[in-house]
Amino acid sequence: MDNNVQQDVNVLIKRRFEELTELKSKGFEPFAYSYDIDSNSEDIIKNFKEDEKRVVKIAGRIMALRRMGKASFAHIQDHEGRIQIYLRKDDIGDSYDAFRLLDIGDIIGVEGFVFKTKTGEISVHVTSMKLLSKTLRPLPIAKETVDEAGNKIIHDQFADKELRYRQRYVDLVVNPEVRDVFIKRSKIVSAMRNFLDSEGYLEVETPILQPLYGGAAARPFTTYHNTLDTTFYLRIADELYLKRLIVGGFNGVYEISKDFRNEGMDKTHNPEFTMMELYVPYKDYEWMMTFVEKMIHNICKNVFNKLEFEYDGKNITFGSSWKRVSMIDELKEKIGIDVLSADVKQLKESAMKLGIDIKGLETKGKLIDEIFSVAVQPELIQPTFVIDYPVELSPLAKKHRTRNGVVERFEGYVAGREICNAFSELNDPIDQRERFEAQGKMREEGDQEAHQIDEDFLRALEYGMPPTAGLGIGIDRLVMLLTNQTSIRDVIFFPQMKPEVK
Repeated sequence: MDNNVQQDVNVLIKRRFEELTELKSKGFEPFAYSYDIDSNSEDIIKNFKEDEKRVVKIAGRIMALRRMGKASFAHIQDHEGRIQIYLRKDDIGDSYDAFRLLDIGDIIGVEGFVFKTKTGEISVHVTSMKLLSKTLRPLPIAKETVDEAGNKIIHDQFADKELRYRQRYVDLVVNPEVRDVFIKRSKIVSAMRNFLDSEGYLEVETPILQPLYGGAAARPFTTYHNTLDTTFYLRIADELYLKRLIVGGFNGVYEISKDFRNEGMDKTHNPEFTMMELYVPYKDYEWMMTFVEKMIHNICKNVFNKLEFEYDGKNITFGSSWKRVSMIDELKEKIGIDVLSADVKQLKESAMKLGIDIKGLETKGKLIDEIFSVAVQPELIQPTFVIDYPVELSPLAKKHRTRNGVVERFEGYVAGREICNAFSELNDPIDQRERFEAQGKMREEGDQEAHQIDEDFLRALEYGMPPTAGLGIGIDRLVMLLTNQTSIRDVIFFPQMKPEVK
């Protein structure tokens, strides 16, 4: 922050502390215990009637002030929006002395009757007022002016991204559109949960602290339990525990939960993120594709009442059927080779032609994945299922029943970004052990994201797991897509940040 700006803020804070002291000296309680309300701003404005002198009690934060001697106007903001209030000393008596010591940002409760001003603005004529919370820091309220051409100019807007993420509480107060994104996020999750419940699947909870991590290719966060004298890991996925429940006989289980991956941060990755994972016995990945189409369609209609969305300048339509393409076929068309038969040397050459830094890409699977992300993924704008993933990329998926070298897996892409991942789950314990052992060799060669061998999971499979379809959906990315947010930080209340420098 600029030194001059900081000095101005310090002056304002000092003045507010002085006002606090004066309020207390006059017998006003600056931090109330409670206040009963019976209305909100939206309800008052929406249901206003000219011939009805409706009495209301509302509370909110002062967002604009216009004092005029013994009368004043203000706008207060509650959880639904803003409404104007009108106060006169003759109506509220000594409380008006307290009001004169209030600032933008202070929280008050008012009772009064609803009326319309001469300018046509629905307002509340205050008959009693109570201070609920005196703020000691000034809000970064944006000031608007209009130039000669009629263009609106915003000054001092709270727009610094890093500051907004660190002080989300301020961001939510001064940028109402941010609050709307998070309200929609909550509704998206509720709609998903309601849909899954209506299909007869059971919501469950599985461990966050795990003695072995698995279910995805990622590095974990490590912690330690003193009493058990044991190292634990924050889960990177829910998969292996949920599949244990399928072994136990449940007819479909799902979990909406936080997962944690100790990896880089960018517009689509945050170390702590939200996933929905679903496992349904006696189904396969073909069935799951249809299920995903149906679920996303249901969420769009129930939350937004539409199927067409704009995302980052692109028009996206969630129709009843998504396009399906083969990863192997798409790569062959783009780079001219069959990645299944190509060796590591050929794949490295293809990667370098695409400008890919091949450092750390020593395995065939990693090279194929990176080439796909550069050559094909950006062009997957409309909802698309990508199928035919190489075995090397999918140690937990069943081998394809008719095509050699690939597994029964799909990833859903929209606007060039992955939003879901699904398998016909591997239920052959012998094959699964071989896959884990292959991953173990990759770990020995330095791949820190390769799977560990989970003997208890293998034991569970040996007791028998029915054919199963599994699905993982990134909630954060789905919310980004449906609310037109291009950074994952804009759909997470409190994203991870570097420690604040004092």
